[in-house]
Amino acid sequence: MKPGPLTARRAARRLGLAALLLGVAGATPLGAFDDPPTDWIDPDTGHRVIRISAEPGSQTLYFHDNAYTPDGDKYVFSSPSGIMVLDLATLGTSPPRPELAVPGGTGAYAARRTREIYFVKRQPGAPRGAGGQVFAYQVDTKQIRPVPNATRPLINADETFTVAPIVAEDPTGKTPRPPRRVARPQLERMFPGKTLAELTPEQRYAVTKEEGLARRALDPEPMAFVFTNLKTAKADTVGYQYGWLNHMQFNPKDPNLLLYCHEGTWHEVDRIWTIRTDGSEMTLRHRRSMDMEIAGHEFWSWDGRTIWYDLQTPRSQVFWIAGVDIATGQRTQYRVDRDAWSVHYNVSRDDSMFMGDGGDETQVSFAPNGRWINLFTVQRDSTLKREKLVNMAKHNYVTGQGGVEPNGSITPDRKWVIFTGNFQGARHVYAVSTAKAR
Repeated sequence: MKPGPLTARRAARRLGLAALLLGVAGATPLGAFDDPPTDWIDPDTGHRVIRISAEPGSQTLYFHDNAYTPDGDKYVFSSPSGIMVLDLATLGTSPPRPELAVPGGTGAYAARRTREIYFVKRQPGAPRGAGGQVFAYQVDTKQIRPVPNATRPLINADETFTVAPIVAEDPTGKTPRPPRRVARPQLERMFPGKTLAELTPEQRYAVTKEEGLARRALDPEPMAFVFTNLKTAKADTVGYQYGWLNHMQFNPKDPNLLLYCHEGTWHEVDRIWTIRTDGSEMTLRHRRSMDMEIAGHEFWSWDGRTIWYDLQTPRSQVFWIAGVDIATGQRTQYRVDRDAWSVHYNVSRDDSMFMGDGGDETQVSFAPNGRWINLFTVQRDSTLKREKLVNMAKHNYVTGQGGVEPNGSITPDRKWVIFTGNFQGARHVYAVSTAKAR
């Protein structure tokens, strides 16, 4: 019996997928089938890629938010239906079957010491971003408990504090307003001597974006932190300063240390700071040393000893993955080529590998060939060996134009990089093997 068209297409897909899984030469590229495959070998890199999510609109957590249980066996991501949990032990050996752990849950954050996931549950019908009650989900018992004194699912290492920034002036008057700085046109700062008409569309987009950031960054509001004790509900307002406070991250090991940033135009602010939960030891962790130098998208190492970040000396010209040891102040810098620069970097638990999610022509590097998921392995001579993992040529990076940042991470066993992609059309969560397919 001759198969009908539908049966033939299904057979072709199965045969093609089998060839991909076996690593057969001439792997079938994306788009060769009516339905995009869920498991294939990237023909440009030789690395195996698996689509983890089944529901369109799924995505990874923000790059510096913890998505792994302490033992490294479970991975957390979000979907339109709620919070998903994936068993990493089966990744690569059987089709992914992530569990819908918390229907309607958002803002997931995996605890550092316990096997709980903190999240927000919105009221039915409430718009996205409207906030809600904070809860904790235990991944083994599947029990959910309320966290009554939490204002957001950002919890410290021993799960005793949460934090939120507020607009507030120092009641003691000991925090004077710094001199107001006049914002220079960002076109002049970024592309001296050029007019808008001489720029590429991508460069014009970047100038417009920076103009909006500069107005607030150069004349900041007075702000402070509210640290709330989850057991007693005692809330302390500390850390009064003039700065646009953002990107708050508790240290993975020290429960009383917070990493945060002064948001804005990176080439005009000293961005990377830490503070203790009692308001002491407010410390600038990287001071810019030249005009147009930028340092940002900071994140903790797994052991909490190092702050890693994107460093450019100066902006858009010389690129590094940089780190500072918070105990000694010792600095580390790994050089990165323009096409290897990434919107976000992340690091393995032993600091031996970094991943980067690449970037398109609108990003700060203006890289002509930058759309790749990258793996960087630290070499004995303190350089990085770059390996391309996934071709992201069809991925839309621009969040203001319907795109999404990949926000990747390296699994605790260093075998996979998990990231968000929309290169198949809808937004999904993917894993790519750090080793080439055989």
